[in-house]
Amino acid sequence: MGWLFVLVMGVIIGILGKWVAPGGKDNTPLWLTVVCGIAGVIIGYGIFGGTKGIDWIAFFISIVLAAVFVVIATSVTGRRTRA
Repeated sequence: MGWLFVLVMGVIIGILGKWVAPGGKDNTPLWLTVVCGIAGVIIGYGIFGGTKGIDWIAFFISIVLAAVFVVIATSVTGRRTRA
């Protein structure tokens, strides 16, 4: 897994993870969302990847993991929108 792949997919999957996560109207900073996406890619493709070509199972697992990490990061940082 190349580092360029991890960075690019981390940005994409981080944004998708934030979109999929419940309560998507939070004020989680973009850099934290990207870090969550990179963590999702590393874990998702590290465990479930390994085939040649596009590995859809690892892709969707990475999105789910990034969504979970975004929810955790939002609850830990305590940043919520003001109504």
